[in-house]
Amino acid sequence: MSNRHPRAPLRPGTTIGVLGGGQLGRMLGFAARSMGYRIVVLDPDPACPAAAIADRVVVGAYDDAAAAAELATLVDVVTYELEHVDASVVAALDAKLPVRPGLLALTVAQDRLAERRFAAGLGIATAPWREVADDADLAAAARELGFPLRLKAPFGGYDGRSQVRIGSADELPGALERLGRPPGTPLLLEAELDFAMELSIVLARGLDGGTAAFPVSRNVHDTGILVESVAPADVPAGVAAAATALGERIAEALDSVGVVTAELFLLRDGTLAVNELAPRVHNSGHWTIEGARTSQFEQHVRAICGLPLGDPTALGPTAMVNLLGTGEAREASLEGAAEALADPLAHLHVYAKRTVFERRKMGHLTLAGAATPDEALRRARAAVAKLRWA
Repeated sequence: MSNRHPRAPLRPGTTIGVLGGGQLGRMLGFAARSMGYRIVVLDPDPACPAAAIADRVVVGAYDDAAAAAELATLVDVVTYELEHVDASVVAALDAKLPVRPGLLALTVAQDRLAERRFAAGLGIATAPWREVADDADLAAAARELGFPLRLKAPFGGYDGRSQVRIGSADELPGALERLGRPPGTPLLLEAELDFAMELSIVLARGLDGGTAAFPVSRNVHDTGILVESVAPADVPAGVAAAATALGERIAEALDSVGVVTAELFLLRDGTLAVNELAPRVHNSGHWTIEGARTSQFEQHVRAICGLPLGDPTALGPTAMVNLLGTGEAREASLEGAAEALADPLAHLHVYAKRTVFERRKMGHLTLAGAATPDEALRRARAAVAKLRWA
């Protein structure tokens, strides 16, 4: 984050620019609006999910310098809801006004190879990995790392996309072609870890460098897509403390202002390894809307506007289950809301995406107020099972 920009708190009534108008931008917008801030989003789709809550949508691609320049004339601070934004565009914005979390956080998180080097520089464990660019590199690295492996494109991958699983030496031939990247492209090859549990730590870092961490959540992914989170995670206090300390180190090293998320593996020996970093609000933090004293979205707004951070304490066991699309692409029409919300502790969030298709993130349901995490998850799953796409 540049120190040349004013660091005084931004008053309600000023305008926040958001690069990206998806569901995260939409939920950021709800939080910002409730605090009196105006919202302008930049997105290629004029009817993006955040459009309904934004004061204005600047229509443009994430590498559109002219659209970003227009955004800069309309806002007082810029943040982003996704990492797939052109770094040169963010650098140009940062020359004009505060961009928070900042350029460093973006360039580290949007490039898996840079992310691994960043972790290595901090002495933070990750899966063993190698950079590869051709079949010879791939074969040599596979001999060193063993199987199974994951071959990943450094840029553009999310929700399990842009990666190929290699289970044995027989699957090495053609792996580069299956990933669909041009020959010679640097790629990440990493060993699959035998982990006991997937966790994430979501925390906020303020302009003054202070942090506030939410309780660690336990996550489940299905072929790369997060399907459920439960918080607080049922892990020993020492593991939770280590995860929080890890998140604080990462946020400080990134000089980040705003919410930062680290997806972690809890290994069989009780140690932690970083899987992915996200310098932004995150799917695994959606439970905080109903389940914490301050949501991750309000916390992010507080941080980027220079306000004191809120209390991240959990109100009780909370489960979040994602609502995914099914079937072929078609107009989105959700049925079963009345049945799902027959559970009085259930809260439904629908992202207003116009088109539904197989495994698209369309919303989520939170169950807050149950006696135990297991009960919260059981009831959340039961409620989501009542929802269907016409």
